[in-house]
Amino acid sequence: MSLPRRSLLAAAPLAALGAASPSVRPSPAKPPANAGPAPGFRGKAVASANGLEAVKLSVTRMGAGADPLAAAIEGVGLVEADPEDLTVGLGGLPNEDGVVELDAAVMHGPTHTAGAVASLRGVMHPARIAELVRTRTDHVLLVGEGARRFATAHGFKEEDLLTDRARRLWLRWKEELSADDDWLPAPADPADAAALRKCCDDSPQLARALRAGRTPRPTGTIHLSAINAAGELGCTTTTSGLAFKIPGRVGDSPIVGAGLYCEAGVGSAGSTGRGEANLQNLCSFAAVELMRGGMSPAEAGLEVLKRVAATTPDRLRDEQGRPTFGLKFYLLSADGRHAGASMWGPAEFAVADDPAAPDGGARLERCVALYDRA
Repeated sequence: MSLPRRSLLAAAPLAALGAASPSVRPSPAKPPANAGPAPGFRGKAVASANGLEAVKLSVTRMGAGADPLAAAIEGVGLVEADPEDLTVGLGGLPNEDGVVELDAAVMHGPTHTAGAVASLRGVMHPARIAELVRTRTDHVLLVGEGARRFATAHGFKEEDLLTDRARRLWLRWKEELSADDDWLPAPADPADAAALRKCCDDSPQLARALRAGRTPRPTGTIHLSAINAAGELGCTTTTSGLAFKIPGRVGDSPIVGAGLYCEAGVGSAGSTGRGEANLQNLCSFAAVELMRGGMSPAEAGLEVLKRVAATTPDRLRDEQGRPTFGLKFYLLSADGRHAGASMWGPAEFAVADDPAAPDGGARLERCVALYDRA
């Protein structure tokens, strides 16, 4: 009987290893830190503050029997389709050329599988495409033109994601770049300015830009982690990335271990904020490992923020040595505890935990914070 080529290729190095080292055995699985939710637990979802409706929908879907990852993807889909949110999907702020580029990742706790897309253009729901990468390919990450062609092959339509508001804000940012070029900014639109302030985080960096009357560059995103009544985990992060970025820039959101990570029996974590700082510390993976070691979600979130602060370059520190950027984590442990953790406070995050209630028990709670603004 002949074996498929893929099977032969996979078996060859294993056979060679076994022949050379007959005593080699697989490493034992790392023990989970948490025993699972208490009796009566009905599921929970946590998300960034722009995910209040998303956590409500996710908890409701899990209450009806949906898989936690499917519920999470459906929840963030509301924000991806919302043209008023300037940091995700339709209406997300574009790159420096005025083109919207989207990133997303998903991770499924029960199977420990993940999928992601980056620099995706013209398709509104990158989290759904990331899920198809997870379930319909042997890959984890597709980028750029390949991700777009994969999406259209699966029936997703291409559309212009740049709304008039996002275009006006991009153009104003471009007009403000230099006093030595020929661009002249139009008078600021109060409604556009209010929408921009709404999506800015709590960092001193963005606050200074707003006070100076300059167009800030938000790093907003939505992350959602979900756990069902059985203790199964799933998570997703989806974003249009740093506003006015260099074309092709990829942040933390689609990178497993940075923008999100979950592990059955341990917990789930994901982030919003400065992606580069998270990428260089793989914070979501680190947070889950800290929960495995016995830390609560709040303790784990603060610990990874301390690690980021300790490795921040001087050019991104204030006069007191603190990071000037924003970074937040949203954490769930496998026993149902939750937290939001922010580099700068006061800050809020969304949580829902009552699938029987009309509003899913959705509410905003205060993040623990490493630093507080006056």
